Amino acid sequence: MNTTKHGAVPYITAREGEEADSFLALRAAFDDAGHSRLAYWDEVREDRDVRGVLWARVSQSIGADRLPAGVPKWRLVHPARQRECMLTLRCQVCVDDARTPEGILFLESKKDGIPTSTTTIRTAQPPLCRRHARLAVQRCPYLAAHGHLALLAQSAPLYGVIGTPHAYTVTGVKVLAADDVPLRYGDPALRWFLASQLVRTLRSFRVVDLDDFVSTA
Repeated sequence: MNTTKHGAVPYITAREGEEADSFLALRAAFDDAGHSRLAYWDEVREDRDVRGVLWARVSQSIGADRLPAGVPKWRLVHPARQRECMLTLRCQVCVDDARTPEGILFLESKKDGIPTSTTTIRTAQPPLCRRHARLAVQRCPYLAAHGHLALLAQSAPLYGVIGTPHAYTVTGVKVLAADDVPLRYGDPALRWFLASQLVRTLRSFRVVDLDDFVSTA
């Protein structure tokens, strides 16, 4: 996390000057099992996640303090930094460990109502530490528009990814229409998918009062 004249900027927030790699960097390839899949011409190990899914490449503007620098794009999230925080369960604002003895704090929108213990919640929003939970509520346009829920989860296993499907045609690689519905790990469609957000499922969660939870720090 660093600051601007507007205050703290979450670590996962995209910055001006950070650009997506060219579509021309993509090609068709084959995996070890002989299945066709999407790949980069100059692919390196870091281009795929722990489950072998290809991720969108976006440059990073990093300052002398080794943190993101530049004017924030408040409504956009950087794929690599979102993936990092979700994979390691670190705070999306400061990158500190978000796990606490009581559980892992996630913020969700009230748009779909108050969840019950049987509600399935899948989220692409990385967790938060106590210190920066209120800031995230202020900075997230979606939460500001619909209100927030503070959920304390006992576990949050990996589920899958959100991104953009592709296909191979007679003219080469083609981009298909995308939506925000996550694809589960293991889905064959992931072979032709370019991921941009990592998704977890919240398990054994309860709704908590954010102010009460933060004040116990």
